Amino acid sequence: MVPATISGETAAPIQSTDTHCPYCALQCAMTITSGVGTPRIAPREFPTNRGGLCRKGWTAAELLSTPDRVSSPLIRDESGTLVPTSWQVALDFVAERIRTIQGKHGKDSVAVFGGGGLTNEKAYQLGKFARIALGTANIDYNGRFCMSSAAAAANRSLGLDRGLPFPVTDFDEADVIMLIGSNPAETMPPLVGHFAHAKNTGGLIVLDPRVTATAALVGEFGEHIQPVPGTDLAVLLGISHVIAFEGLLDRDYIAERTQGFDHYLSALSAWWPERTEAVTGVPAEQIRSVARTLAANSPKQGGRTFIITGRGIEQSRQGTDGVTAAINLALMLGLVGAAGSGYGTLTGQGNGQGGREHGQKADQLPGYRMITDPDAREHVAKVWGVELQDLPDKGKPAVELLKGLGQPDGPQALLVHGSNIVVSAPRSIDIAERLRSLKLLVICDFILNETSQYADVVLPVLQWAEEDGTMTNLEGRVIRRKAATQPPEHARSELWVMRELAQRLGAPGVWSTDPAEVFDELAAASRGGKADYSGLTHQTLDCHEAHTGGQPGSGLYWPIPATSQAGTPRVFTHTFPTPSGRATFHPVQHRGNADPITRDHSIYLVTGRVLEQYQSGAQTRRVKALTDAVPEAYVEMHPLLAQRYDLQEGQNITLKNDRGTVAAAVRITRNIRPDTVFMPFHWGHENSVNRVINWVTDPISGMPEFKTATVLIETSRTTAVSAP
Repeated sequence: MVPATISGETAAPIQSTDTHCPYCALQCAMTITSGVGTPRIAPREFPTNRGGLCRKGWTAAELLSTPDRVSSPLIRDESGTLVPTSWQVALDFVAERIRTIQGKHGKDSVAVFGGGGLTNEKAYQLGKFARIALGTANIDYNGRFCMSSAAAAANRSLGLDRGLPFPVTDFDEADVIMLIGSNPAETMPPLVGHFAHAKNTGGLIVLDPRVTATAALVGEFGEHIQPVPGTDLAVLLGISHVIAFEGLLDRDYIAERTQGFDHYLSALSAWWPERTEAVTGVPAEQIRSVARTLAANSPKQGGRTFIITGRGIEQSRQGTDGVTAAINLALMLGLVGAAGSGYGTLTGQGNGQGGREHGQKADQLPGYRMITDPDAREHVAKVWGVELQDLPDKGKPAVELLKGLGQPDGPQALLVHGSNIVVSAPRSIDIAERLRSLKLLVICDFILNETSQYADVVLPVLQWAEEDGTMTNLEGRVIRRKAATQPPEHARSELWVMRELAQRLGAPGVWSTDPAEVFDELAAASRGGKADYSGLTHQTLDCHEAHTGGQPGSGLYWPIPATSQAGTPRVFTHTFPTPSGRATFHPVQHRGNADPITRDHSIYLVTGRVLEQYQSGAQTRRVKALTDAVPEAYVEMHPLLAQRYDLQEGQNITLKNDRGTVAAAVRITRNIRPDTVFMPFHWGHENSVNRVINWVTDPISGMPEFKTATVLIETSRTTAVSAP
């Protein structure tokens, strides 16, 4: 730390701190320099980003001085206005209201909704707080909207959910990379550098209804598969059919490392390429070509191939089955666990991986233990210092939880940590009405967002650069996030907030506000679980980073049991964590979208992201450079569709179905199918595309069908435009 002088006076000391980006799960390494006005960001060499940052990372420091920062607790007065108050008044009010509601309606009448951006320490403590301070089963988080289908598929097929079961640097020498419903060129741009070898040799395959920035990289010799929206599962069945019935599979791998293949083979018989073409619109010859390319570059043939899924296939009522089809394909080719090959999924939120491992999900306890497992319950109860019978049972997944808010038999109070559900949840108009009916809504955040307008209390908490903790990135790499700047005077850590409320509610157990101590308890609670962190402490992470400089191969990947502090960069190399030690083929079938195409709803709508915005936009819409680049929502459509409805570039239109309406300006491009429109989901109010998204869910994962809906188009010149 070096004192800086300005005009002969001593200013705030200049301090540089190594940390990680607050946005996506790539968790790019950066250095923050404070004491120089607005803190400065510089990229740092690290295996995931290799010295690069995207526009969001470069501008992340602007959030630290956003002028609309919540600077003190707010409470809604009799006139309906949020007004400043003291921490004591706010916390006393919340605790008393919780006691009153639970006294009348029972423990489960208070619910908690967390976020995939919380540190491991806060995610862990939030799960503990819900279950033993509130005594409620009703806790879930926005990761249910992100990773739940991939997690469910990996758990049932491979025995373990770790987004990438290998380091991202394994992509560097890949011959073929198949991306299914993923657009990392816009969602996590530094990752694309790892695809260079596959791209340059014509081995990049992208399955997506749009010509995304990622699909545009395939070049002359790669493959862009552009199916009817919602039919990606059928495409995978068609590819698998070719591999099976042309004898292109790895029979030795299947015999030695898997089970259930014969049963799966019978399910593939109906998906010959011509039938697949009739369902998906993908030419039969392209299906054959892709299958043969994958097989020719499989480990059996001395190649290196990866199959990677993303939200495009996962956010569907058949998301778990879609990912299962991708895993089945990878198993047929002998990819999973092979050197230089594999299957994985690209985790979205910054701590989407760690956030679901340690207790925020309705069905999980720390260490990726299932809450229905008697041994898991006993272990965690001992760590928490409570009686076994005091732990609640499995709660409701996110959509069911939110649908029940304010209903006679549902939660009457909700505490929200790090999520903006009025923008991010499906059928968001209905969700807003549910929030309006609550007896208590408490928001912990550092800014006001669209959800805050319904809050009774807003508690100002710390931002990413103001607190210590750990994150777990998309590779399962546990990393340190370090405090780099001073928080505002009245902002508090959520660990402190939970301690204060726990004490007011008379909760048992220890409630530390020191992130290192909370991590030690997390490590103990995770001991012996699938996501075992028991060999880690803040100190070991700090020492490891200092000694290695974060160079490739140095990451501490879970599981890291106390008996071995080396970590596990690659899982599945020798066995699978299943009872038999084998991976399992699960037969799946294509069911299609919940929304049918009809005369009234004749257009497919697909949703997604843009480079400059993130999640609900609550953070990135406050950064001028990002807002200037993409200032508002838009509806992307093909010139033929625009011509059919006599629409011009920039014209305002409305998309409508029986769930609601959403408005935006037209953007005309040939990068989309003529029967489909695309709209990003980063905006609120009338620009929030989730107003028209179905809340039908995958029966296994609880994932809503975010990616695909059907709509009609209304213009300023007509009341409604239907198919001719």
